[in-house]
Amino acid sequence: MAARKIFLLLGHPDKSGLCGEMADAYESAARAAGHTVNRMNIGDMQFDPVLHFGYRQRQELEPDLLKFQQLVTESEHFVIIHPVWWVGMPGGLKGLFDRAWLPGSAFRYIKTSAGARTIFWNRLFKGKTARIIVTSGTLPLLVKFLPGNVNAQLKWGILWFAGFSVRTNWFGPAENIPEQRKARWLAKIRTLGASGK
Repeated sequence: MAARKIFLLLGHPDKSGLCGEMADAYESAARAAGHTVNRMNIGDMQFDPVLHFGYRQRQELEPDLLKFQQLVTESEHFVIIHPVWWVGMPGGLKGLFDRAWLPGSAFRYIKTSAGARTIFWNRLFKGKTARIIVTSGTLPLLVKFLPGNVNAQLKWGILWFAGFSVRTNWFGPAENIPEQRKARWLAKIRTLGASGK
């Protein structure tokens, strides 16, 4: 497989847990296979996660948000690793997309000849791929059937909306797991990293 430009985002604020180990495993395997990997850790990023005025008023982007936008744009493959907290993604990760996933950067609404916004949009990342790697304290099969579909917001409402073709890997229960099972999970992550998927 040809080398790919990969952007890896660790969506857990603590790098020392299972999600951090998965990010390290993916990154090291991808680099060893010849892929180019850029990585950001949500816990290291400095930005206000609150969209204070909605979209009524422009909120200047902090340097880390500008870097995030640049790395997504330059990548061919976008990998996000995060835990499920309260049937969703961590607040900082959601805040990142609230602030940085903006019209003109990830998508663009199509306007009429008079300049009015229509319900149609251009998906600015069309042709790119993404992978969501999720951990949960509950069995994945049970979480998938919770009301609202835990993965729908990130997979469909954010990534697909901007043009990504998205795949998901879900690991759980992820608390107090036997070392043998964790080793199998990390081996799976390394395989994904090596193949640039």
